[in-house]
Amino acid sequence: MFRNQYDNDVTIWSPQGRLHQVEYAMEAVKQGSATVGVKNKTHAVLAALKRASSELAAHQKKILPIDAHIAISISGLTADARVLSRFMRLECLNERYAHDQPLSLQKLMERVGAKMQVATQRYDKRPYGVGLLLAGYDEDGPHIYQTCPSANYYECRSMAIGARSQSSRTYLERHLDELEDCTREQLVRHALRALRDTLPNDVELTSKNCSLAVVGEGEDLQIFDDDRVAPYLEGLDQEERRGGAAAKDDEDESEDAPPSADQPAGDAPAPSGDQMDTD
Repeated sequence: MFRNQYDNDVTIWSPQGRLHQVEYAMEAVKQGSATVGVKNKTHAVLAALKRASSELAAHQKKILPIDAHIAISISGLTADARVLSRFMRLECLNERYAHDQPLSLQKLMERVGAKMQVATQRYDKRPYGVGLLLAGYDEDGPHIYQTCPSANYYECRSMAIGARSQSSRTYLERHLDELEDCTREQLVRHALRALRDTLPNDVELTSKNCSLAVVGEGEDLQIFDDDRVAPYLEGLDQEERRGGAAAKDDEDESEDAPPSADQPAGDAPAPSGDQMDTD
């Protein structure tokens, strides 16, 4: 994108009906580290990549708790995410104080969308340069929501945002039917595989650069960082090793199988012309 006379202010429309400042904010989401959200009938899971600004710096947290039943993962400007996460926590606290019950995810998303939309209408503000994936569980079951800097929000069956996230979305689309009926552990492994697809070939998914959040039926929100992620990564590696060994055994069995009766042996010579029946 390049600068033009229609991107000086968020309230200026271009002749093509576009708000360039909003589009620039959406580009910030594409530059952020990838994050994945998946759900089944009982649980919702978030997985996110963590980045460090240098070898001397610690990895930034990409999954933030909101309430006992809600977490968000972020891609984009972390400072903007802090503002939105603080607003979401206050809304959840107010609901518990006023009505003594957890806030439903649909109501929370409506309020977040309204707050983000104000920043796209006023000349003295700018759009929030962050995309959120929200995972939670309420009386209607598990949910995954996505928010955009344009103030749009969507409920999703699964979703991935951030840099190189198209590979994750392709994986999720390919396994979408499996996610609905899988177990909690299988759901976590699907999230980790989808997240791993966003990495370059020379980078591995480790407990240092990965975070997980799990919430579901009968289970309050749990966030796994560092050493707490390691068992899930080890389980993923063990499952893939078992799958590779099973595939190799099947290949060996097919090689050792004798030829069928209607299939000639590979070493049998083909009949010559004078051996063929000419009647």
